[in-house]
Amino acid sequence: MRLMIIFVAMCSLIGCSGMSLKDYKNNQPQLNLQTYLNGNINGYGIVQDRTGNVTRRFDFHGNARWTDNKGIFDEKIIYDNGKVESREWLFVKISESQYEATTSDVIGKADIKIAGNAMQWNYVMNVKVDDSTYQINFDDWMFLIDDKHLINRNYFKKFGVKVGELTLYMEKESS
Repeated sequence: MRLMIIFVAMCSLIGCSGMSLKDYKNNQPQLNLQTYLNGNINGYGIVQDRTGNVTRRFDFHGNARWTDNKGIFDEKIIYDNGKVESREWLFVKISESQYEATTSDVIGKADIKIAGNAMQWNYVMNVKVDDSTYQINFDDWMFLIDDKHLINRNYFKKFGVKVGELTLYMEKESS
């Protein structure tokens, strides 16, 4: 009983519920993944460790294209230390508000849901750090600001504990 009281008190102080996608369902502009994620997108961002310290800065470049309900998004991340990561995401539209995506370092599929101006991705990715590879859970949130700008907040967890986060500002090139 004593542990339950402590747990309830901690939840009220730090908030156990977290963000909910349904809280964004009426926000404008409405995010259409196939419209925004089409063509060239550039950006920049930071990676932070579990304490909030910035550990990396990076430039982001992507190109997306769609055929019917299937999309391909090629992304390239260039870190401030010169390291380059390239990844090709394959998207499948399930419904107007749900997609699945795969890429070589994601285990299984990324589950993507959209409501209003927000999009949430959940997936597990193999992340290489030095000579080791770790399975990290990603809680990836994207918020459409206008037809050209999107902000991405990504939270990394291992065993339910936050180990880092990423902030990415994205800008779609004009057609």
